[in-house]
Amino acid sequence: MAVVPPQRLALLGGGFSTDDDGLLDDWVLARARSSRPKVCFVPTASGDAPAYIEQFRTAFGDRPACEPSVLHLFRRELDDDALRSFLLAQDVVYVGGGNTANLLAVWRTHGVDRLLREAYDHGTLLCGISAGANCWAEGSHTDSFGPLRCLPDGLGLLPGSVCPHYDSEPGRRPSYRAAVAAGRLPSGWAVEDGAGVLFTDGVPTEAVTRARGAAVYRVEPVGGGGVSERALPCRLLGPSPQARRT
Repeated sequence: MAVVPPQRLALLGGGFSTDDDGLLDDWVLARARSSRPKVCFVPTASGDAPAYIEQFRTAFGDRPACEPSVLHLFRRELDDDALRSFLLAQDVVYVGGGNTANLLAVWRTHGVDRLLREAYDHGTLLCGISAGANCWAEGSHTDSFGPLRCLPDGLGLLPGSVCPHYDSEPGRRPSYRAAVAAGRLPSGWAVEDGAGVLFTDGVPTEAVTRARGAAVYRVEPVGGGGVSERALPCRLLGPSPQARRT
């Protein structure tokens, strides 16, 4: 019988675009299925912003233990067969921040949503920050339309909803709590900046933080129109080999 690989994804409250210690990125790489993982950065949510891509290339090009690449969709070069082969060959797909709604629309236009589901089923570790965390769930809390609002849309690989920047952007926490309490978003996961959480087959199996006090919360409705907010135990990450090399 063929062994079915676990389905794994990680929500990140930081990484190469916001932190200079490399802790969360090293944590992600250490959980890949390969000792020298192929890591594809997907910057769709930023419109394939050149400066963002350069940040990724600088951060991951200095890591000898991975093979970095970038998926461009705004100037796409791969045909459908080549795109599928490319994505299914990746050990890690790392999705950047930006506009969640635009990200989902572009992915669906190019069939990337379907290919990422297939990669997920075959053991590729999916991860991302901000919009790159929102996209995996059934719904999310986003500023894709300007003011904060609910987006009851996503790939649905992770049951429930996601809220990034839970502690760092004004209005995030009360607005997300109100949305879950009112049923505008399903129960979900709120990620503070500096924290990360790994899900295996839809269940949280590890939560970490690069900064003391940063956490990941399970947010659920309770009777009377309120919410329950429960912090997951987080392990504090140690010094990064990447940070020691710089």
